[in-house]
Amino acid sequence: MSILNAENILLNQNYENKIDAIKATGQILVEKGYVEAAYIEAMLQREELSSTFMGNFVAIPHGTEDAKTSVINSGLSVIQVPAGVDFGNGNIVKLLIGIAGKGDEHLEILSKIAIVLSEEENVEKLVQAQTKEEIIQLLSEVN
Repeated sequence: MSILNAENILLNQNYENKIDAIKATGQILVEKGYVEAAYIEAMLQREELSSTFMGNFVAIPHGTEDAKTSVINSGLSVIQVPAGVDFGNGNIVKLLIGIAGKGDEHLEILSKIAIVLSEEENVEKLVQAQTKEEIIQLLSEVN
């Protein structure tokens, strides 16, 4: 099971607030069989502990440590929000990448994503992408 495929990606979405946006990233992971439904609640708890806003218009919502038991398979969900969603403190997010990592794969996936997203140009391309294939290609190193 690959961690990212076209079905895990939503383009041109709009959300009222970060809670709705995080729930949507979690919902994809649930629907595609990567996590149990309880994982979404853990993603929201994680956000309360400390923001998953990473800078560069990117947020990487994921569950708490305790939520690992809800992970069935490692997976990613990607949601593009060109108009942006407010993550608080003036932080605007245009790209959400939901992560579910089985066991210790979580950190490995995170570090690979961080490398791709450290290039502002890559983030811009992901936010501007017109097709899911473009997003998959840009994140191919992670897959």
